[in-house]
Amino acid sequence: MSQTARRQREEFYARPWTGATRRYDIVKEFTAALIVVALVTIGLTILFGSPDRKAITLQEWARQAPGDFVATAVAELDGTSGTATYGAPYTNDPTAGQKIGPLPLQRWGGVTQKVDAAQAFVLGPLAASTDPAVGTALAAYRNSTDQQRNAWASAFGDALAKAPDGDPAQVAAGDYGPVPTLGAGLVAMAAHGGLDGLIQQQGGFYQTNYTRSLLFLADGTYLEDQARAENLGGDQWGMMNETGRYPGQAWLWLYTFWYQVPPFSTSDNADALVWGLMMLLSAALVAVPFIPGLRSLPRKLGIHRLIWRDHYRTTTGR
Repeated sequence: MSQTARRQREEFYARPWTGATRRYDIVKEFTAALIVVALVTIGLTILFGSPDRKAITLQEWARQAPGDFVATAVAELDGTSGTATYGAPYTNDPTAGQKIGPLPLQRWGGVTQKVDAAQAFVLGPLAASTDPAVGTALAAYRNSTDQQRNAWASAFGDALAKAPDGDPAQVAAGDYGPVPTLGAGLVAMAAHGGLDGLIQQQGGFYQTNYTRSLLFLADGTYLEDQARAENLGGDQWGMMNETGRYPGQAWLWLYTFWYQVPPFSTSDNADALVWGLMMLLSAALVAVPFIPGLRSLPRKLGIHRLIWRDHYRTTTGR
């Protein structure tokens, strides 16, 4: 654009408004809009409100699925649970963690909330038990070698998986050491409501960090089963849904969408890959005003003229 044309354009936009005017009461408009939006919101909440399910506790888990609870406790002992093998920020495992190609993104953050799964979820809480049998079993377990402990836990875990309905009471006879007693003691403690506080205790009166309880729950299958029953599984659009058959945060669809299609849906590094893709898309969105041709599309398409058609209709020469 030449300097003359630019100057003429600036002079045109600097002219005083000569079009039609009308009285406008912004306070009245705001009040009316507020009342209408409030009424619509309340009405939609009554008609389509999403039910909020009560939080799942370790006590509920132990009572509703004791077999899964014991199996998870055994997995914590033999180091095969999700938390024990997760890597940063919970465990210092150089082979675990999400990555993009050769870039170990998860390990870069370091271990910021170190969790010894066996100690935090099983052995530590059981130390507070007043059951003499549990105390004896705990002492026997602690006084054994690491090799012996893993052998006991692995053997009991395999036998538990083969038992009818995963019932600890129907496990075939074998050399499991004190592990069955530890599992029974932990499920009893949880069923009576004593485990939740012991696992998440932070040394203060108020408990606000539920990370360990959530990690322990996530290591089992009970939490996932409850989520899938509410259509909250990863292949059911997960966090984008609400409980029940109600839509949730629709603005999350772009992020959640990628988990439903290959290669993300079949990759062990889906979280890192989706994150990387979203960073690229976000960067592209930020760069739109700087990309020649693309940044001019709104002006060339002329959609603004349709929106402001009354203005252009009454403005001479526009």
